[in-house]
Amino acid sequence: MELKTKYQYTYFIYPYVVNEKNYVRYLQRLLNSKEYKIKFFESDKDADLYEYFLPKVRNTMFWSMDFAKLRISKFENLDKDMQATVLSKYPCAIFEYSLNKDIQGKAGKKDGIFFNISKIEVICFNNGICFLTIKTMLEGENTLADVCNFNYKFRDIKSKLYDFKGYENIKIQTDMFNDVKEITELIKEITGNNKGAKELNLDTERFITYSYACIDQENWNDKTNEELLEKELYKFTQVERADNLVDSNSNGIKQKITVVEKSKYEIYGCSNIATILLTADINSENYTKLPHIFERQYLYDYIYELYKKITLKKINNEFKQNSKFKDTKQKFIDFTQKVWIEETTNDNTGSMLEEEWGAILKTGEVYNQVKAKYDVLYKNSNIEKTAKTNKLIVAILIALLLINIIGIFKYFRYRSKKFAR
Repeated sequence: MELKTKYQYTYFIYPYVVNEKNYVRYLQRLLNSKEYKIKFFESDKDADLYEYFLPKVRNTMFWSMDFAKLRISKFENLDKDMQATVLSKYPCAIFEYSLNKDIQGKAGKKDGIFFNISKIEVICFNNGICFLTIKTMLEGENTLADVCNFNYKFRDIKSKLYDFKGYENIKIQTDMFNDVKEITELIKEITGNNKGAKELNLDTERFITYSYACIDQENWNDKTNEELLEKELYKFTQVERADNLVDSNSNGIKQKITVVEKSKYEIYGCSNIATILLTADINSENYTKLPHIFERQYLYDYIYELYKKITLKKINNEFKQNSKFKDTKQKFIDFTQKVWIEETTNDNTGSMLEEEWGAILKTGEVYNQVKAKYDVLYKNSNIEKTAKTNKLIVAILIALLLINIIGIFKYFRYRSKKFAR
């Protein structure tokens, strides 16, 4: 039996890195393009975000909430280059990509999956770590298997092997995008060659998926579907194709993936390549209020967790290069004091998800590696400073000794001349 969906969407997240020296120039390029618009947040309009995030994180990602409308108006009256300079001073800048209309397309030839792209955002932190997010929704009546197939294929559209995969080929039919290649060209236009991400060993050929799906409660409660539901949950979380064989065992499939089961009808699944929320339509909030929270508070929270890990990888990479230790040392200290030790939210579900994301992304392990590298470099730096200081002291002592010797020599020379007279 198929698990029909009542409502679903998937955000495809693509991390990329902009050289810090070129960050202002990158912001200028976005601001000078009519397709990109800076996103300002307001405490009343975005009360959900204001209440969810604690002050330190809120001031990092959504600093404009503290702006008066007059201040925003003054910013908008600045020329684009000045706007970029001002924005670069803030920890984060979020842009919306203007879509004239939904970008519709379909996967497959006959029994294809029709979808649209309804939102594109660019989220940039001022250390050069950025994220492109693309929201897709399947059209018409679909099953959870359809969502799995679509996610499996679409997350690979940047892969060099994409054209060689004969499974569920995606073809776009719109006035804006004729085919997948045009979407990948837009991604490249936004992200550049992403050399910085490659240096940090990030996967630049695949998206991270972030998906929501609500299925019929009758299918959910059907005892005969219990094993099917577990298998679909596993494939949904692991971004696998629907016809992939999953072996059941006595321990249960749920134990093979990270699951946060808030209630019987609200299940979160996490892996290192995806985060999913699977619900049943037993009440209207599960397909109205809950998906909104998932794509607002929890999505930005997830982006922030990814930002933490990539920032640590970036700092670690700079430590490995052993260049400008003083600058990198300060970056690590600032990150520890302003980001690492600070809590993000008091929301119970959000806190549980953060804990699972941190464990899956191994952010704590990465932090400890960077800290160990920092300690070694700091110790060596102090040893070098001590050695330099000692050398300087020795040099000064030698210089003083020479001065004294010269002085004594001059004195005796003067005395000998005087005696000769």
